[in-house]
Amino acid sequence: MNITFYGAARTVTGSCHLVEACGKRFLVDCGMFQGRLTDQILNYEDFPFEINSIDFVILTHAHIDHSGRIPKLYKQGFTGTIYATTATMDLCSIMLADSGHIQEKEIEWVNRKRRRAGKKENEPMYTAQDGIDSLKLFKGVDYNQTVAISDDISFRLVDAGHMLGSSIVEVFVNEEGKEQKIVFSGDLGNTDMPIINDPTFINGADYLVMESTYGDRLHGELKDQSSELVQIMIDTFERGGNLIIPSFAVGRTQEILYEINKYVGATEIGAKLKQIPVYVDSPLAVSATKIFEENPEYYDEDALRYLLKGDNPLDFPNLHFVESSEESKALNEDNHPKVIISASGMCEVGRIKHHLKHNLYRPESTILFVGFQAEGTLGKRILSGERIVKIFGEEIAVNAEVRYLDAFSGHADKVGLLNWIKNMKHKPSNIFLVHGEYTGQQALKASIEEEYSIKTIIPDFEETYTFDGKILDGKMPKYQSTRFDILEMLSFLKQDVDDVSNTVKSEIKNNPDQNDLQDILNKLEEVKSALIKVKNKK
Repeated sequence: MNITFYGAARTVTGSCHLVEACGKRFLVDCGMFQGRLTDQILNYEDFPFEINSIDFVILTHAHIDHSGRIPKLYKQGFTGTIYATTATMDLCSIMLADSGHIQEKEIEWVNRKRRRAGKKENEPMYTAQDGIDSLKLFKGVDYNQTVAISDDISFRLVDAGHMLGSSIVEVFVNEEGKEQKIVFSGDLGNTDMPIINDPTFINGADYLVMESTYGDRLHGELKDQSSELVQIMIDTFERGGNLIIPSFAVGRTQEILYEINKYVGATEIGAKLKQIPVYVDSPLAVSATKIFEENPEYYDEDALRYLLKGDNPLDFPNLHFVESSEESKALNEDNHPKVIISASGMCEVGRIKHHLKHNLYRPESTILFVGFQAEGTLGKRILSGERIVKIFGEEIAVNAEVRYLDAFSGHADKVGLLNWIKNMKHKPSNIFLVHGEYTGQQALKASIEEEYSIKTIIPDFEETYTFDGKILDGKMPKYQSTRFDILEMLSFLKQDVDDVSNTVKSEIKNNPDQNDLQDILNKLEEVKSALIKVKNKK
């Protein structure tokens, strides 16, 4: 019984794990890589396994970093069943089509340049129609329902508390007369989050593949940060600015609406909030909110109480949903202060980039991050304190107030992850940490081994292990190539150029030493000459 890690290995995105057992080969998740250029390029490579050899797929939840390459899998010939909860299926029906639409738009921009250069046009990774067509492979599974694949393999999905329909996967394998249980945590949710239930505590596992997004960090209290969110709304509105919230369209947006709605009904604060227009500017978020409203069976007790009172927990009088691009553009032409919640959550694509362009330079505005920002993303650069960023090729000064509320994270923090393991009566013999940055994984590994004496492994990309933690020989990572070294180097160079640019600009008012500036100029000329030689190399 083997497992190979084809994504989310020492990085947060691209979840994809291949399990081989009892003559079957199946995937747990098939997600898209996001963030760093060297990660994103993996989306366009051929799958590093034979597609026809995959018997089925189990999808933990709908987020694109877990589901985003399913249409590509389908497009390249996969015909097996994809198992997921019904809520995950509903969300994938809009998210995979939206992802395909983004692929089409991005390749259209690339192909305009290729046409002008007389080059052959490229195809998108997949189209919106591919996303829609891939849904015919899905089969809905209820929580706690045991699905028998064969006499020797079965699985069960239980609530992961991360988003609507998210799952922990319990796989039962009987090899040579011995049954073993392998658990994939998927993305484990934070506790006491709006709308959805807390993560399910499971009885135990023989082997555990667990996420580690916040393996070295602790979240604040949601109750405190909800009131802080409301105060940020009021403060920004009163100074005449816009509050821009980059938010994942599915999950995080609905949680924020839920929290705002709770305060709108309060007497004193509610009166102030009712003066502040709130816009959800994301067609995907609008569609996702409707799906949330149509799936109350996944709600927690608090959200159900709202429904029983006749109150829609995802709606309030001053809330407006924006779908057309014309309406979206009008938000930035309107000088009245407002709240704009827009995707994408990491500021890489979508309408959020336009809202950042029109508000980052304004001291009266606020940019509020409420979710994880992967390395290499625009969101991460803003949150890290860069004073100038490029958006659509234009340099934009970061003068707005930048805030971060981590309690809205859909992921368990370090304490939450350790507590989830603690509640297992039957502890695993091995834990494989995935879906996290390497430094955070190292910290979590040390804590697990210290507290529970469980052998903990941080697999690298495309490494294959037996489930007792032994690495198999002869499985060198396919993508460790010179081409990837070049892409990584270009990524570093781009960041270094931005850093030097910002440094020189900041020194303009401080009478910089002309000799130092000349030295910088000479060195940049050398780099420029070298790059021109590379570019012109046949």
